[in-house]
Amino acid sequence: MKKAEKYTEELLAIVNSHPEGININDVAAAFTESTSIRSMQRLLLKLSDNGSIKITGAARSTKYQPIIKEERPLNVVAEPFVKLTHPLAAGIPLSNEGKRTLNVISAPIQQRIPVGYQQVFLKSYRPNIDSYLSIDEKRHLAALGNTGIERPAGTYAQQIMNRLLIDLSWNSSRLEGNTYSLLDTERLILQGEADNSKSAKEAQMILNHKDAIEFIVQAAQEIGFNRYTFLNLHAMLASNLLSDLEAPGRLRSMAVGITGSAFTPLAIPQLIGEYFDLILEKAGQIKDPFEQSFFLMVHLPYLQPFDYVNKRVSRLAANIPLIKRNLSPLSFTDVPEDLYFKGMMAVYEQNDINLLKDVFLWAYDRSAQKYAVIRQSIGEPDLFKLKYREFIKNIITKIIVTEMGSKDAQKLIKDEAGEFPEQDREQFITSVETELMAIHEGNFARYRVSQRDFINWQKVWKM
Repeated sequence: MKKAEKYTEELLAIVNSHPEGININDVAAAFTESTSIRSMQRLLLKLSDNGSIKITGAARSTKYQPIIKEERPLNVVAEPFVKLTHPLAAGIPLSNEGKRTLNVISAPIQQRIPVGYQQVFLKSYRPNIDSYLSIDEKRHLAALGNTGIERPAGTYAQQIMNRLLIDLSWNSSRLEGNTYSLLDTERLILQGEADNSKSAKEAQMILNHKDAIEFIVQAAQEIGFNRYTFLNLHAMLASNLLSDLEAPGRLRSMAVGITGSAFTPLAIPQLIGEYFDLILEKAGQIKDPFEQSFFLMVHLPYLQPFDYVNKRVSRLAANIPLIKRNLSPLSFTDVPEDLYFKGMMAVYEQNDINLLKDVFLWAYDRSAQKYAVIRQSIGEPDLFKLKYREFIKNIITKIIVTEMGSKDAQKLIKDEAGEFPEQDREQFITSVETELMAIHEGNFARYRVSQRDFINWQKVWKM
């Protein structure tokens, strides 16, 4: 490809990613090559002359805008939009842009142009300057998600932990084709009972979600937009699902394809690592938690940084900024699998976020309403337990894992309490003992112990 053609292609991509228009200085800031503003202006003028973009304003007010075309797939004679199989799909309001996107991406794959990874899609995004969500959309989401909790990160998610484990594990797995029912999922997570009529892979997928959700909730104060968090998140979600035992938690070093898509992901390991770090860097710079959430849902699957489970990583990662801010989580309740899949296809093939954004906005509204009802029955948290929650959790974990009887446990609790201020010791001992008495098969997961550890400990504890 000649240099001028390469420059023109990148300039067109930059303009197309700014439907509201972009001025020449912002174009230059997003442009990855080294060239003069005058040269860029000449190329942009050519794009305008051939009908690829339009130019509005004059002098310093000049803006470059994409041409919005009514795109329709060739030789499609059925309904104007794809007929979705999920019964709730008709209840999801789509924007005009989302409808147009759905129409385009519903064309037979033979009619869709093969494309590769477009680096400018990520590189041109400027945190807190560009935004996939409008100001009104962010305000609406903030009003929906507000829990009124101004306490340590993860406090709200801890309050609804059992419900969140089931909802998010089930819905995220369902979006991958998992056939467990909601009740099957509840029995598996709370009682450890797998459905023998279904595959072990499906049970493993759900249990992996449970581990990953516990990780992002329990470590909400420490985790961030860094390799440690995201590699470990992948390792938990991919555990026991890949033939290569070293693949969980490792960036992809092989080429992959996307079933049913004309998109071919990036295949150069060095660039995969570079853009993975850039995604995390830009996500960390975004101030609005909802924009952070949606940005991760868009760019992690688009890069496909891992061999497998990329969309699962993105869905749980989308909850990190929400959980850290004590906002209502996003559990993807009732999201139609086919509509979500087409939203992702539009990102892959068109770098078009409109359909996926419609799904995201509807899904958050649905999730927030559900957890608002749940929270009405939840009392205020015990502030003392909140203050010492990590110490309490660590002691209980130790008691269970070492299969400690009640007498030895009492001694350990008393010894540990001696490390705290005198005025807090008795209340600390009471808090730990109360927690121990309340542990049962449905809530021991929060202490990060296995089912086997819990069963063995129960035998000793009840003696």
